[in-house]
Amino acid sequence: MKLALLVVALLVGTAHADSRRVIGVLDIKVEGIPSDIAQQFQTSLEAQLDSKRYWLVPRAKVKERMIPSSRWTDGCTIGKCLFDVKTQTGAEIVLVAALSGSGTSFGYVVTLIRTDVGEVVAQQSDRCDVCTLNEVMTNATLATIQLINAMPDQLPDREAERHAAVSLAVQPLRSELIATRHAKKRAGLVLCVAGLVVGGVGAALYFNHDKPGYLATAALGGGFLVGGLTVLTF
Repeated sequence: MKLALLVVALLVGTAHADSRRVIGVLDIKVEGIPSDIAQQFQTSLEAQLDSKRYWLVPRAKVKERMIPSSRWTDGCTIGKCLFDVKTQTGAEIVLVAALSGSGTSFGYVVTLIRTDVGEVVAQQSDRCDVCTLNEVMTNATLATIQLINAMPDQLPDREAERHAAVSLAVQPLRSELIATRHAKKRAGLVLCVAGLVVGGVGAALYFNHDKPGYLATAALGGGFLVGGLTVLTF
């Protein structure tokens, strides 16, 4: 009984972990500040991010999983080249951060990018002319967490949106083409009916009165009929 409960608990725990949104730390750039700040920033983010909702894949782990990839190279942080990151790491979103400073002036830029289409989801940047490095790192961490928490549970379907936009753009042209086809069909039917009537009357008069003028009328009706059939065909 205890063994069965343990198995169920493990399965539930695994399902819970699998349901978390996977976010990969793709790159953390530092400029003018100690290089170990990148690791401190990532550690602070891991500690404060809700681990029940998100699974943060560390930068080193992302790079390790991307080694076998032949379609991604270090430096790819946006665009379609990110799709392989999704395949190799399972990350729906990747984080690219930049921390910089000089003297008492520090700044940061944090960007969330979706891996399926390589587009920016959200971005936050700030700069402080008189502050400490710890303050800017704290602010950058809080800004990143706010961006992550603000993401919708389901990201917009960009392909569907593009198809809808294209469909909306060509709708007037499609309507015009349909109207033109209907107009051509009506014109063709009118010509065919007129051809049958004029041709029939001309032929009847010719056979009854045997006058060349009526034969020309019949021929005119035949021309209308041929013209109508041509319009309907093409």
